[in-house]
Amino acid sequence: GARTPRPTPKPSSAASEVYKRQVRHLASVREEWVGVEFDWATFEMETGDMVAWAEACGETDPRFIDPDHPDFQAHPGFTTHCMSGRVLPENFPQIGGGFGIDGGKKVEVHGPICPGDTLNATTTIADIFDKTGRSGTMVFIVQRMEFRNARSELVSTDDWKLIKKAD
Repeated sequence: GARTPRPTPKPSSAASEVYKRQVRHLASVREEWVGVEFDWATFEMETGDMVAWAEACGETDPRFIDPDHPDFQAHPGFTTHCMSGRVLPENFPQIGGGFGIDGGKKVEVHGPICPGDTLNATTTIADIFDKTGRSGTMVFIVQRMEFRNARSELVSTDDWKLIKKAD
């Protein structure tokens, strides 16, 4: 049969005040840190690594697995394996509890990445927000890496979400 939804319990006034303080704190952290560049790295694009990545992804398109293909280039998700030195900026405030978990990645491809390319990556905090669901309130910190080739052309943007339990 159909289940009757349970009413959502109303928080006590003390819990409500704690939540309001957390929201104000998160808003101030967001205002101060979103858009801040905090890491820079350089990556050399090598044919063998590009092919191995595409094959590991189960790719069959020759553009990504055959170096002799006239349009050979990196698989669209290739830049997700490029890790910079820092996860968060130096002196970033502690928000949420613990170290957090990987909340997934989103890649936007702007242009081809070819063997021999040198990519310069810049990392920023792209967003900070919270979301409340069945597990309670979670804080999301979105780290963005933008990859540019030697001609300074933007070729890939990778957003990675770090998810932490709210305090």
